[in-house]
Amino acid sequence: MSDLPRKAVTRTAKLAALPLGFAGRATWGLGKRIGGKSAEIVGRELQQRTAEQLFKVLGELKGGAMKFGQAMSVFESALPEEVAGPYRAALTKLQEAAPPMPTRTVHSVLEERLGEEWSELFLEFEDKPSAAASIGQVHHAVWHDGREVAVKVQYPGAGEALLSDLTQLSRFARLLGPLIPGMDIKPLIAELRDRVSEELDYGLEAQAQTAHAEEFAGDPDVLVPAVVHQCDQVLVTEWIDGIPMSEVISEGTQEQRDRAGQLLARFLFSGPARTGLLHADPHPGNFRLLPDEKNGWRLGVLDFGTVDRLPGGLPSTIGESLRMTLDGEAEAVYELLCEEGFVKESIELEPDAVLDYLLPIIEPAQVDEFTFTRGWMRSQAARVGDPRSPAYQLGKRLNLPPSYLLIHRVTLSTIGVLCQLGATVRLRDELEEWLPGFLPEDELADGTGTAAEA
Repeated sequence: MSDLPRKAVTRTAKLAALPLGFAGRATWGLGKRIGGKSAEIVGRELQQRTAEQLFKVLGELKGGAMKFGQAMSVFESALPEEVAGPYRAALTKLQEAAPPMPTRTVHSVLEERLGEEWSELFLEFEDKPSAAASIGQVHHAVWHDGREVAVKVQYPGAGEALLSDLTQLSRFARLLGPLIPGMDIKPLIAELRDRVSEELDYGLEAQAQTAHAEEFAGDPDVLVPAVVHQCDQVLVTEWIDGIPMSEVISEGTQEQRDRAGQLLARFLFSGPARTGLLHADPHPGNFRLLPDEKNGWRLGVLDFGTVDRLPGGLPSTIGESLRMTLDGEAEAVYELLCEEGFVKESIELEPDAVLDYLLPIIEPAQVDEFTFTRGWMRSQAARVGDPRSPAYQLGKRLNLPPSYLLIHRVTLSTIGVLCQLGATVRLRDELEEWLPGFLPEDELADGTGTAAEA
């Protein structure tokens, strides 16, 4: 890779090759079956070849194609185990690495944005990137005041590339759909498109990161690096060391997995309550596990390019509907869902059927602690994704209001990471502490509520 491939014809050709490749492998598979191989073995080989081609193209393109790959990667735990293996390695590659920009391009961007004497701002600057992601790459450096910093440099033409990729991918959504059972790919791509302009604006990212860094300063559980300097297409933040979440997933101890899972859940629910912002890109590449003398481990959080602005925190409707579902209040849950637009006026559903649909999904909130596993995630994906199941039929008739779309995706993505970790988490503790509406009003009134509601 020499530069971000941004000529529309080149990028379109790469993406257009994907469905042709799928078709070619299907023909190859048919030939294998005629030759005597079982459908199961052929299916597995097809999945592996599909994964290799898909993620090779997504990784090379960076831009929107890679952003889509990262968004999908957290749902890996929903794949049936017999096909998850081939995907896992390819998906993980997207979470931490991508082909880097050439050094001359990096220097050119820095000179254009920071001035001809840009190198004088640093005591040291490593030309080899420490990480490369969907719209930019990160370099380790030492700021002129001696602080270790991360320098994020945006790829030239990244905006054009993002929009082009996502436009092309939306045309292939039907072909990509089978990668994740029970998930509608098209709305995911549409929602990613809506976030593109925000993520390209490093000024907005700096504001969101600063808000989190200030709120979590001195926090025993979460560390957000401070912003050091920001200008168009360049963002300089404090550097943090730690174990990438992808490494904890692949080879961490159970203690590390459980601690990472607990802190991830805590950050998901406490962030909106404390900052009015929801970190909306929870793939493992954006988290680090940091050693801490007092508490064993802290969670380092990176990349605030995509956030949902929630001035009042998460909507109380979520907490209220969760609580009432756990209490078996079918009619009240149904009425609330209708009020919020989850059930369209033209549709009538049985309240008890809606309760039966929701209860398995919120199983982790029913107990003091819950072990998230790939098996549990697969069972949920199969239940709501099998066209023959009542859950699938009911799910098709529910509606997700636009204001909840990003919250829904972030929550699902976080649960996907918890399942990849295999973490045992006291989720109910976090809900009681941080989720508005989860505790009944009378508990808040008599002083048994917690800090988030005080």
